Amino acid sequence: MNKLLDKLLKHHKPQESDVKNFLEKQKTEEAFDYRKRGVLSVPLKLIVGSVRRYHDFDNKFRLKQHLPQERMARIRKIMRAGKPLPPVDLFQIKDEYYVLDGNHRIAAAKEFGFKDITARIVECIPRKNTWENILYREHSMFYDKTLLPPAITLTEVGQYIYLLKQISAHQQYLEDETGQVSPFEKAALDWYNTIYAPFASIIKQSRFLEYFPKRTPGDFYAYISFHQWGNWRQKADGVEIDDLITKNMEEFRKKMAEKHHPDYSEMLRDITAFILLKVVTRKEQQIIEKLFQIEEVKEVHSVHGNIDILVKIILTRDLLSSDAEVIGRFVQDKVRRIPGIVSSETLIPSISKTRDTG
Repeated sequence: MNKLLDKLLKHHKPQESDVKNFLEKQKTEEAFDYRKRGVLSVPLKLIVGSVRRYHDFDNKFRLKQHLPQERMARIRKIMRAGKPLPPVDLFQIKDEYYVLDGNHRIAAAKEFGFKDITARIVECIPRKNTWENILYREHSMFYDKTLLPPAITLTEVGQYIYLLKQISAHQQYLEDETGQVSPFEKAALDWYNTIYAPFASIIKQSRFLEYFPKRTPGDFYAYISFHQWGNWRQKADGVEIDDLITKNMEEFRKKMAEKHHPDYSEMLRDITAFILLKVVTRKEQQIIEKLFQIEEVKEVHSVHGNIDILVKIILTRDLLSSDAEVIGRFVQDKVRRIPGIVSSETLIPSISKTRDTG
């Protein structure tokens, strides 16, 4: 009897060649609290499993050969024609995503080499009390309260709570200064733009991160600001940090407001990127014309080879997002919406030299 039971259980467990089983991950992480995160662009490499159909796809999210292929064929045809498809539905557990609806669309997108896909996200918050999960819950709480994009990464428990206290203090300062009520989310955005971002820029210009590769700019911000602006503060002999970071958070804010942009040019620099497009045959000219109507598009070239169109874009960095996020949103919102585009790939130059031909 026991041998028969073991055989049945083994039959119902996902094989090593299957994508991950959402229910097993949810149970392991005790992730039973839900948060709707809206419609976002999700990197396909982070979609690792399925809620119900984990037996139907292998670990590279390819539909298994013994299953009916008609639906995959229809979706491939739609994607080749460059026609839009509705967002897929995903469950998120930390940095992994599981498909509730849209397994075939995910499989086809991966097959065509897409980098991301538009999805409706429901996040499942892990409640198992591991150090990693406690930090993750603090991270989620911070962004739920501030409504900031997730641009600040911390590696120590308790630091997100400290940043919330800073924002509360800044909120009170703004209300005292203006005599008007300042919503917490608005105060958080002002704190980020006028205090955190300039401070983090100073940290990035220093050599701290070279010596502490496992730490982040957010870690250094929390540590230095706590000791510089906390209620207790002992300044070490010979430390000239006051030349850069004033003894008071709001004094630092005013000092940064007096700076010219070139002092912190990396905060507002242009981002140059190249987009490689495959498009539907005989639609190149129409797509080129629509691309060139987009303000951020500076050059469009029809080319021969593995790609059909080469596009050069110049964007302005968003203080609340990484360069990759800014480019990803632009491609998703303005480029991929053009009918006839089959697939896209983005290249970001690391080193560039240009020649003035004027």
